[in-house]
Amino acid sequence: MSCPHCLARACLSCVNLHFDLFDLKLFAYVAEARSLTRGADKACISLAAASTRIKQMEEAIGGKLLHRNAQGVSLTAAGEALLYHAKRVMQQMEHLRIDMQDFGKGIKGHVRVFANTTSITEYLPEKLAGFLTRHPAVQVDLREYLSEEIVRAVADGGADIGILAGDVHTGDFDSQPFGRNQLVLVVPATHRFAGAESMAFVDTLEEQHVGLHHGSAIHRFLQRKAELAGQGYSPRIQVGSFEAICLMIEAGVGVGVLPASSARRLSRALRITTVPLADAWAERELKIIARNREQLPASARELFDYLGQRDAGP
Repeated sequence: MSCPHCLARACLSCVNLHFDLFDLKLFAYVAEARSLTRGADKACISLAAASTRIKQMEEAIGGKLLHRNAQGVSLTAAGEALLYHAKRVMQQMEHLRIDMQDFGKGIKGHVRVFANTTSITEYLPEKLAGFLTRHPAVQVDLREYLSEEIVRAVADGGADIGILAGDVHTGDFDSQPFGRNQLVLVVPATHRFAGAESMAFVDTLEEQHVGLHHGSAIHRFLQRKAELAGQGYSPRIQVGSFEAICLMIEAGVGVGVLPASSARRLSRALRITTVPLADAWAERELKIIARNREQLPASARELFDYLGQRDAGP
């Protein structure tokens, strides 16, 4: 199908897209199932109707979205791009639905914050308490993820604000500093590593470790670092908090890697000590990111600015 104005096939400036939300949902179902039949079933329409809608979408863009074969369907390059945008639109519509429900309940704003383990355990409790005291009608959805996952969520619109650590590429996002922290090794006060100037993380893996649960961002971060060094990271015991880790370490169960701020605070009351990690990745800068500050909803923009204030507190 050629553009009647410039004679180019599917000229991007002239393509007239008439996709509705149902079209996008149907395409996402088909693409994810890799089957027109299963996609149509999930969308609760007939196979013929689903096939017609997909063909109309292909005619609108002037190219194929799917390769059809005996095993089902696979995505063309255009199909991959459409699936990416369809998911973003569906995600934004779900956010819209939730936000409108919140307004109906008297909530004046819903902010989605994705953050790493250190931010959630060490900095955000106090800072969010201060913000929420000043904005009692705002609701915050706080979730824990790895820094790379946080960047993807902010890029895709799954999160309004991200708080991450390390040298993670954030493109042209708006960002501001949130602080610095360092990962350290924590050992019993009488352990053979106590008093060492520093240690490489890989050299600590000969010891039994105590760590956070499998789903925590810091567990997955350390697991990845161990794998990159050709080693395994499988803690002897996994618990739910940094305090529980330190109690286990004091009891001689093993050693552990914690943010320095947590370890030093807990070491005041426990017979444990810290050893700096020699790895460059152990020294981490925390930062707050948003895809575009100016385009954030008012409540999210206020939180973004508030978290960047060094004296923000309750």
